[in-house]
Amino acid sequence: MSGYPLLDLFLTMLWFFLWVLWLVLLFRVFGDLFRDDELSGWAKTGWTIFVCVLPFLGVLIYLIARGRGMGDREYQRARQRDQAFRAYVRDAAADVPRPNGSGDGALARLTRLRDHGDLTEEEYQRARAKLVAI
Repeated sequence: MSGYPLLDLFLTMLWFFLWVLWLVLLFRVFGDLFRDDELSGWAKTGWTIFVCVLPFLGVLIYLIARGRGMGDREYQRARQRDQAFRAYVRDAAADVPRPNGSGDGALARLTRLRDHGDLTEEEYQRARAKLVAI
């Protein structure tokens, strides 16, 4: 017979998982707090002190006061990351030569640069000749 009953083991596991949950929530609050561009430095300092001095009450009040905005801000950051990734993929795909050897994306970009006035006609013809030779 063991001196640590099964119910005590379950309660210990419950407290351990609640403690891990609490740490995850605390880091999530700090992450949201320091990523928010709308808050001033003084507001971030105030929230940080409040959460550090009274952690349970501070986090609960933070979630009540700013919890809805946490999801909205995370959604906006995810959308911005997605748009940046898509733009990167489009730009990278435009620079890749086509399988049949034509550089359609690069040629279109050269034409736009010439039409915009960033390239002279001679520079355009030299770059075009290089692309056509590929």
